[in-house]
Amino acid sequence: MPSAAERTRTLVHSTCSAVLLLPGPGGGRPEQLLTGERGVGPDGDLFLVLPANSPAAGAAGRAQDDAVPAVLELTDVAPVSVPHRIRGRAWVSGRLTPVPGQAGPGQVMLRLAVDEASVDDLWGAATVGRGDFARAAPDPLVRYETELLQHLASAHGEQLGLLCGLVEREGVARVTPLALDRFGLRVRFGRSDGHTFDARFDFPEPVADITALRRAMRRLFEAADG
Repeated sequence: MPSAAERTRTLVHSTCSAVLLLPGPGGGRPEQLLTGERGVGPDGDLFLVLPANSPAAGAAGRAQDDAVPAVLELTDVAPVSVPHRIRGRAWVSGRLTPVPGQAGPGQVMLRLAVDEASVDDLWGAATVGRGDFARAAPDPLVRYETELLQHLASAHGEQLGLLCGLVEREGVARVTPLALDRFGLRVRFGRSDGHTFDARFDFPEPVADITALRRAMRRLFEAADG
């Protein structure tokens, strides 16, 4: 299974919703960040692009030699229609400082020097230290997961239905692909009585790219077709 650090890094690099929080009085409202406005440097620090007139930019600029405590909160929502769509959340806390001259007109780049992170998702809850966060890499499928899950849900309903035979549950009325990573596919099954349950289908070995993923998915569906 992916480590907590890898899962957190994957959310940072994904398209999931992200807001920047400044704890304490005067912190202002949470500031929404678009996907292209956040990145991770080689030492694990986060680089965030915000409007120059944002509260976070103002606080970091006024702090001068001091750093401003901040938390980046990420919310991961399933890209397909499924009951209970929130798949997880992560929080990356650290200290904000401005990075001069690295953003466009009307914008400012801030460095979030990471102290620690935490994640609470489909795998469970865990705390991530700075070193583990810096060393971890995002899942290689993170850039494609949304498109792949939507494609599976819209074009491969018959094959997904075959997975019911692998879980040996009766009364399944709906099968929806919920999450995909290099280790396997997670599916949410909906029963005719309205209840749901998840099942995880691990690949024989982790996949590193789309070509290997196609082979792994083909083998999975062949095994389900028995």
